[in-house]
Amino acid sequence: MKELGFFPTFIESYFIALGVVLGGSLIGGISSFLTGQPPLTSVYRLSSALRIWAIVAAIGGTFDTVYTFERGFLNADTKDLFKQFLLILAALGGAQTGALIINWLTQEHITS
Repeated sequence: MKELGFFPTFIESYFIALGVVLGGSLIGGISSFLTGQPPLTSVYRLSSALRIWAIVAAIGGTFDTVYTFERGFLNADTKDLFKQFLLILAALGGAQTGALIINWLTQEHITS
């Protein structure tokens, strides 16, 4: 299987994190509706809780990332270290964008 280049992987990392937050929150909202819980409040809470898992899913697990950081530090391979940092940054951005969209849709941050 051919390995993707850096830029497609960068964009993929962003959208995987975005999809995990949006999809997980909305599906969780459906389940809370079916169980009689307030769905918008549940969607908002889930979007906050799913951010870290979205980042982990987007970077492909933690062991590959740790190995890349180890190789970057010990072998002075700063190019791979910088690429991995940018992939984590893209995943952080995707998770934050998803949480912000959920925040806008639910308007849970607005107090009366």
